[in-house]
Amino acid sequence: MENSSIDTGFILAGMTDNPQLAVLLFGVFFIVYVVTVLGNLGLVVLIRVSPRLHTPMYFFLSHLSFLDFFFSSITTPKTLESFLSQLQGISFFACVTQMSLFIIFASAECNVLASMAYDRYTAICHPLVYHITMSRVNCLLLVAGCYLGGLVNMVAVTSSITQLSFCQPHIIPHFFCDIPPLLTMACSNPWLTQMLVIACGGFTLVTSIVVIIVSYMSILVTVLGIPSSSGKQKAFSTCASHLTAVGLYYGTTMYTYLQPSQHGSHAGNQMVSVFYTMMIPMLNPLIYSLRNQEVKAALHKILRYNL
Repeated sequence: MENSSIDTGFILAGMTDNPQLAVLLFGVFFIVYVVTVLGNLGLVVLIRVSPRLHTPMYFFLSHLSFLDFFFSSITTPKTLESFLSQLQGISFFACVTQMSLFIIFASAECNVLASMAYDRYTAICHPLVYHITMSRVNCLLLVAGCYLGGLVNMVAVTSSITQLSFCQPHIIPHFFCDIPPLLTMACSNPWLTQMLVIACGGFTLVTSIVVIIVSYMSILVTVLGIPSSSGKQKAFSTCASHLTAVGLYYGTTMYTYLQPSQHGSHAGNQMVSVFYTMMIPMLNPLIYSLRNQEVKAALHKILRYNL
């Protein structure tokens, strides 16, 4: 069948065709998005203006918040718009752009989470050389590598997907241009693209997970050797927030992308997508700030100074 998707674009089916439910979902996700924007941008600004937070750990956290803000902003505004109309059109160029940015930020977030684990490993296991190992130049190089890895994945996957032919009608059974639902619409054989997605996604996930596991195994060994219980508690408390964020993010992304083809119901896959595109970016600032005494102290100082 002729591929006319470049000329006609796609239609996003959205989450529901029930008008009453659409209004309810619009309200819920609008609140989620506002909290996401305020939480992540607020944390970036707080880290920027608070000298006590000018450390490698918070440098990486500011980039995680930056990624979460854009990660959510790529999909949520278009999703909110889809609740106001049953079928939401999107041009081929806009769809590819949305997917490309999504790949960059999703891959970069994996790499940043791994960098944060390495930072904690260096701080706890090698405190005497921490400031040398995690110098500003090295931190900048690590972050640059995080984004570069996302860019490489984007170029590889996007260039392959744009070579596919898509069947009529061009209705994407999803609320944004995600890779799995696009592959299910392909008229040409998507096997090579599927393998490329698994290879790129798998490499990013596996390498970052290995860094995280090795880092935390070393941290565990070091912490168990600390004689005082208060020292152990302090060491574990600095890692608890990061481990929570890692578990949430990696669990949902592995379920979605490390499959040869789309499994399960569209509703189930959409629920997982909602969790990692909207809920996790909203939760991360809360996870990293509510139990973090340094962040709370910096926030109280800023509020006290301005009020």
